[in-house]
Amino acid sequence: MGASGGVDSSTAMALLKNQGYIVTGVFIKVWQPDFVECQWREDHLDAMRVCATLGVDFLDLDLEKEYKQGVFDYMVNEYKKGRTPNPDVMCNKKIKFGAFLDFALKQGADYVATGHYVRLEANKLLAGIDKNKDQSYFLWTLTQLQLKHCLFPIGDYQKTEVRQLAKKFNLPTAQKKDSQGLCFVGKVKMKEFLERFIQQKKGKVLNEKGEIIGQHDGIFYYTIGQRHGFEIIKKGTDDRPYYVIAKDLKKNNLIVSNTKIENFLSKKVSQVELQEWNWILGKEPDLNKKYQVRVRYRQTLQTCQLKSQGGKIFVNFNKLQNTDSGQSLVVYDGEICLGGGIIK
Repeated sequence: MGASGGVDSSTAMALLKNQGYIVTGVFIKVWQPDFVECQWREDHLDAMRVCATLGVDFLDLDLEKEYKQGVFDYMVNEYKKGRTPNPDVMCNKKIKFGAFLDFALKQGADYVATGHYVRLEANKLLAGIDKNKDQSYFLWTLTQLQLKHCLFPIGDYQKTEVRQLAKKFNLPTAQKKDSQGLCFVGKVKMKEFLERFIQQKKGKVLNEKGEIIGQHDGIFYYTIGQRHGFEIIKKGTDDRPYYVIAKDLKKNNLIVSNTKIENFLSKKVSQVELQEWNWILGKEPDLNKKYQVRVRYRQTLQTCQLKSQGGKIFVNFNKLQNTDSGQSLVVYDGEICLGGGIIK
């Protein structure tokens, strides 16, 4: 059982224990730079306390090397290419259901379990009951081989019910706040964090008309939709914030707009191509059916049509979508998460 020291994994562990499983809590130590203040020591202690409360064994698993290479290096390299990475997806692929699963099976375990809000039915990955907490978007890389060794005990519960169960089981994490963001970034702003690893390269900020209205420190530090971190020198007649709507990598220019982000037309597309796609059921979906997709976590599901051509997968949207290369696009058939890919 992945024991992160949070209320979700703690409650999942308690539920498994009550169901008769022989449980071992495993705290995964991940990499972080020296300058970041992370609460991993507090989380580690909480995980130990939960295991002691439940009377289950506890293990430490050092995956710093694997995390550095598979999650952190991936993220920085994607930013260097001007793309929008999703380190949470990569953490699940490389760490929780990669190195951790491999370790558990070698130790003789039948399953690994986590506190993800998703469900499993007949080898199909389903969205969690709590739509505000559903985490299937981050698990599109899973395969049948992995899923047969996975348990997701809290996927059938609302978050409020998980809190209530944690109190019922007298877990020391029952009142603990949910963690936010990436541990290796800590409380540092993402731009300040990336500046430690990607050299600054100042450039121009342009409006939608191509006029120079400001400057930035390096196109690598910005993602589509971002509204902070660049300087606007020539302002308009109103105080509306500017958002990044496009990036010109060759000229090192940011294009921004102070129009409401949902109204961006310059970045909306009707079709995207997927890279590194994965179909959880092990076979390509029926291309004659319409499906739903999301390109951002918690985005409202959008109707689409899948197309396979020349060994490539394309997604055609019913409505224009704001997308950015590097983002994960996840495909659904109702509540079933079919898989997904990375937007090219």
